[in-house]
Amino acid sequence: MIELHYHPGNASLFPHLLLRELGVPFELALVDRDAEAQRSAAYLALNPTGKIPVLVHDGRPVFETVAIGLYLADAFPAAGLAPPPDSPVRADYLKLMALISNTLQAEFRIWFYPHEFTTDPSGVEAVKQAVGARLTAAFETIASLLGDGPWLLPWGPSAADLYLLMMVRWGRTLPRPAREIGGLGAHAERLLARPSVQAAFAAEGLPAPFV
Repeated sequence: MIELHYHPGNASLFPHLLLRELGVPFELALVDRDAEAQRSAAYLALNPTGKIPVLVHDGRPVFETVAIGLYLADAFPAAGLAPPPDSPVRADYLKLMALISNTLQAEFRIWFYPHEFTTDPSGVEAVKQAVGARLTAAFETIASLLGDGPWLLPWGPSAADLYLLMMVRWGRTLPRPAREIGGLGAHAERLLARPSVQAAFAAEGLPAPFV
């Protein structure tokens, strides 16, 4: 049994997209952020960091977004969403997953919660401007790796593409939206046309514009 603890539009969106694309049975468990359910004893027993998401597979919790993505793609290899360990593009896949996690997702934490990264309230806007510039530069780097696509890897669509879609969605809030950088907008539209992606957005009740 697979259970994904999620909140609409949060970092849980990537594993939700991945589960839909994998086509495996799973259940969604809403984490009520308004009630701070992620700080409850029951949730902390699954994820001591108190962050969303958590995946529970056969009673075993997995947390950290990128770890969940890597785990799921490898756990269900028949779907072909991750190159196998002996593939010549496996290293490129792992680099992309780490790049998206360590640059884009980490920087978005600062973008959305700049007040947590300074002790001077007057410095919040400066923090946001600086991280916005870094995010734009990171998206430009990934756009250069994507090139003409259609996917991040010659392997075909992978978990990395779905992970990037979540980042491009978050990037719609930047002064220069991520969809306007290189081929990122076209890449997102290719994914948004997939029935699995549409089902995930519908299940979370996420309104357009999606990116």
